[in-house]
Amino acid sequence: MAKAAKTPPPARATRKEGMVSARAGVPAQTVSANLRAAAKTRAPGATAALVLADGTTFWGRGLGAAGHRVGEVCFNTSMTGYQEILTDPSYAGQIITFTFPHIGNVGANDEDLESATPAALGLVIRADITAPSSWRAKGHLDGWLKSHGLPGISGIDTRALTIRIRDLGAPTGALAHAPKGNIDIAALARRAALWPGLEGMDLAQQVTCAKPYPWAGGTWSRAAGYAKGARRRFHVVAVDFGAKRNILRCLAQAGCRVTVVPATATAGDILRRKPDGVFLSNGPGDPAATGAYAVPAIKGLLAAGLPLFGICLGHQLLALALGAKTEKMGLGHRGANHPVKDLRNGKVEITCQNHGFVVVADSLPKGVEKTHVSLFDGSLEGLAVRGKPVFSVQYHPEASPGPQDSHYLFARFIAMMEKA
Repeated sequence: MAKAAKTPPPARATRKEGMVSARAGVPAQTVSANLRAAAKTRAPGATAALVLADGTTFWGRGLGAAGHRVGEVCFNTSMTGYQEILTDPSYAGQIITFTFPHIGNVGANDEDLESATPAALGLVIRADITAPSSWRAKGHLDGWLKSHGLPGISGIDTRALTIRIRDLGAPTGALAHAPKGNIDIAALARRAALWPGLEGMDLAQQVTCAKPYPWAGGTWSRAAGYAKGARRRFHVVAVDFGAKRNILRCLAQAGCRVTVVPATATAGDILRRKPDGVFLSNGPGDPAATGAYAVPAIKGLLAAGLPLFGICLGHQLLALALGAKTEKMGLGHRGANHPVKDLRNGKVEITCQNHGFVVVADSLPKGVEKTHVSLFDGSLEGLAVRGKPVFSVQYHPEASPGPQDSHYLFARFIAMMEKA
């Protein structure tokens, strides 16, 4: 692995390098110096590289599919559930660094999927993938990655990369896997520098369903696999901004007949289905961009007085519809060990999280109360509208992967529909 030179020597930048560096906000001399350092310290036999926009390069061994991907480089601290993470639609536009060193050692199967096609761009891990060692494994993670066209890199110092993201924010990067070792790091740095970033990106339309469909399957258990769902007492329309399957399973298990509709569904489209309640799903991208079409629909649902429940991006879009603001976080929250305090009862939940944007707490309008806060950084993690059956959380109560401390929120949604 080659790291960036801390004090780069003066270097004459080419016009092309200067243009790229200006767009990335990085001095051309820094990029040139980092690329020169990387070229000199290339590890023997390297078949993959992760190159950041400033030229910082991490050499390693390629895994999964050959090719390259460009996106935001983030990290996830979960120790389990890498398949659920890689197939979470909220990771569209992102390359995932796993901080836990042993990723892939329990293999891959067809059950631990949160979407049919992975939205993540690739993965970065510390140790090579070992042979599967789980009774549920149906194959090797490397083969699963190849089947979905996902490239990866192993053998790099993920701790150093994680600390860099923590201290400097999530960078843009280009991940390349070239089995023959022909890697042009200067070209990768240019691609990374030219990538526009997640701010202003509406990615929900890339991961949403093409047309409405019913969902009936319940949650998984070791004894019986996936349940058929409980007796269906309520009809819930779930707006798919990039919904994880386990959210839909939890709704069905709680007794809901679930109809999933595309992210672009209008209030009229939803209300014509005569739902007892509406669910606003998680998803990727900038909520302000998705809000261009989602906020008017949500305002229509609020006016109709239906019970509303939002998670992650759905939480952010609900906040925008209520008049609050959102902003990009420096590095985001991604992992399965995030403590969140419920301000109503003082209880602390350990939660699963995956978000790079956040609702600005000070922007909540009158009548909207803060219900949950992060004990890591104090950021807003939940809200509710006083006197109305409307609430949302920033984290993921359905887990997959993660703890199940927050499953009670689905029961709260059911109770609201019962009362309505």
